[in-house]
Amino acid sequence: MYPPPSLQVRTDPVQALRTELLDGLRTGKWAPGSRLPTERSLCVDFGVSRSALRRVLQELRDQGLIVQKVGSGTYVSDTPAGIEPGIMAAAGKLLTIPSASPAEIMEARLLLEPMIVELIVSNATLADFERLEACCARSETADTLEEFEHWDNALHEHLALATHNALFVSVFRLLAEVRNSGEWGFLKKKIVTPERRREYEAEHRRIVEALKHRDADTARREIFEHIVHARTNLLGRI
Repeated sequence: MYPPPSLQVRTDPVQALRTELLDGLRTGKWAPGSRLPTERSLCVDFGVSRSALRRVLQELRDQGLIVQKVGSGTYVSDTPAGIEPGIMAAAGKLLTIPSASPAEIMEARLLLEPMIVELIVSNATLADFERLEACCARSETADTLEEFEHWDNALHEHLALATHNALFVSVFRLLAEVRNSGEWGFLKKKIVTPERRREYEAEHRRIVEALKHRDADTARREIFEHIVHARTNLLGRI
């Protein structure tokens, strides 16, 4: 069967279909221009009606993620996975702005990251939470700072994916690119000590736990305090 059996059991069929297609498109499982499985096979694999499938496909088409060709099928958009043309244009401009300093990045994170809590609490599936917990576990067992950074970035990526909102995913991917380049990356390598790493790991666990319990207030507070802590370590100020 197309979707994992565990996903079929723990989510409703339409949500399972939506999640599988979105994740596949955003992670590059299907390359730009490639054809998606047929409507018939998707209906059979996920146990959804043709009308329900077409509603999901309409959502993806409205987000610019797919194109449908009459008599041919459904294809992945030629734009990068999950990023609309307008967002791409804005991203190109932002990444060339020299004033995207670490301080400004932290200001943006303090505003943006608490905003995604409501969407995660409302839209995230059990599979999303399993991915978040896996990122926490892998970062905690990482042998090197580079491996820890990889799973730290993966956690933030999956937090954005758990919103099931393409615009937020695009914005947070852009923010991640800025965070992992230039002055930010240099500063972070200097300040992430083993002790601070353990503190970040504990903070990540508390964030994920609050989200799993659909506790929006606690999750927002934990995210805000985590970013303030990271900003203090990075910039030496509150």
